[in-house]
Amino acid sequence: MRPQLLGSDPACLADNAALLASLGPEGLDLNFGCPAPTVNRHRGGAVLLDEPELVHAIVCAVRRALPAGLPLSAKMRLGHRDEARMLDCARAIASGGASELVVHARTKLHGYRPPAYWDRIAQIRDALAIPVVANGEIWTAADALRCVDESGCDALMLGRGLVADPGLALALRGLHAPGWAELLPLVAQFWQRITGHVAPRHRAGRLKQWLNLLRRRFPQAQEAWEAVRGTNDPAAVGERLFGALQRAAPIAVTDQLAA
Repeated sequence: MRPQLLGSDPACLADNAALLASLGPEGLDLNFGCPAPTVNRHRGGAVLLDEPELVHAIVCAVRRALPAGLPLSAKMRLGHRDEARMLDCARAIASGGASELVVHARTKLHGYRPPAYWDRIAQIRDALAIPVVANGEIWTAADALRCVDESGCDALMLGRGLVADPGLALALRGLHAPGWAELLPLVAQFWQRITGHVAPRHRAGRLKQWLNLLRRRFPQAQEAWEAVRGTNDPAAVGERLFGALQRAAPIAVTDQLAA
């Protein structure tokens, strides 16, 4: 596990990094890519890409707070409102002591609107000595191949594409990717875990988010999505969800409930 830190105060981030390091993680990550308005208003995430000097100070402070052998990675976008300081920020992260950089190939202003500008990642890769990982708008194996070609990277980070198609990483390796029927027990299990760990008012939203993305890859997910979209009552959501899943594959869902 590699926990991620986000913020703008180098000393505070360093203190938290030291505490996290004491818990034995595989590494730590710094977030300079989040486009969420609430995060950005509090000087976190992609808004810091206007301030490469501060980005450098943060990475330096966190690196100093960590044991020498613990990997420190960072994630950034191409910029805040534009790409003017893209290379400055990438170099600031590398010179600050990060051992790996993930680049989401859009600015904060682009949000998640397609396309992703994978060719810009190639410019960053050429400018740095540390490994660079490409991210953004990778929904299919074909997208992944184009991203590798345009970015020049040999490593990818999968985000929403993996949520929409949980078998995407397997497909990229030429392995069997689960179909809709094979995913149904996972959907049932996901709802059960939400019920056990998420406040009631947030449960329906978590499930709807995933079903909405699953529709992108699996047309069969439409029935489950339609079944739950009209209510936020957890009891009603659970009943409607399992009704839809059982109609799709009763044995698979029943086995999951029994487990």
